[in-house]
Amino acid sequence: MIVFEKVTKKFGQITALQDVSFSIEKGEFVFLTGPSGAGKTTVVKLILGEYLPTSGEIEVVDKKVPKIPKRKLYLWRRKVGVVFQDYKLFDDKTVEENVALPLEIQNISSKEIRSRVEKTLLLVGLSERANLFPAQLAGGELQRTSLARAIVTAPEILLADEPTGNLDPATSLEMVKLFKEINEKGTTTLMATHNREIVDSFKTRVIELDKGKVVRDEEEGKYHKK
Repeated sequence: MIVFEKVTKKFGQITALQDVSFSIEKGEFVFLTGPSGAGKTTVVKLILGEYLPTSGEIEVVDKKVPKIPKRKLYLWRRKVGVVFQDYKLFDDKTVEENVALPLEIQNISSKEIRSRVEKTLLLVGLSERANLFPAQLAGGELQRTSLARAIVTAPEILLADEPTGNLDPATSLEMVKLFKEINEKGTTTLMATHNREIVDSFKTRVIELDKGKVVRDEEEGKYHKK
């Protein structure tokens, strides 16, 4: 589903990732952790094709990402839902309108959009907030709106880059439980976070980066091949 093979990414003289290798199978839930500057966001952007690797191979959903033509990259990205720390919601659109936007871009019928948005808002517990604007929402509600928008298209992969960074501990835990629930419905999930309390609260696979290198790849005592 996601394969990194000896991936190095440099920005000038700075090496953000060095010889990073891992593979994530369909249906897995994986934490990508490490301190700020370890390379977590770089991994996410490489998966999305926003960055190209300096060297190494990246394969996502059976496609070698660096070889996807730029003009077709946006179509391929429909397979991947993304949740960001800063939400990236449109302030002038309601919760419902923000969530519907990716479907509108795909020219899906209005009837189908209404149905999918309604089901997705129910899943993330925002049905009663559908007509509110981002400025009227709490942090956890903003993040759930961002999550709803990421999953409304039924992506094969869900990426989350520090999704609990702006949330209090209790709300952070609720958010990760929601991510787990979505994962259990079949969505492969990779969550980048430096929140060790969150990571330690769940018995799931952890890939840890430090200074651009994989220093741990473990699930309940089982080490995965790097």
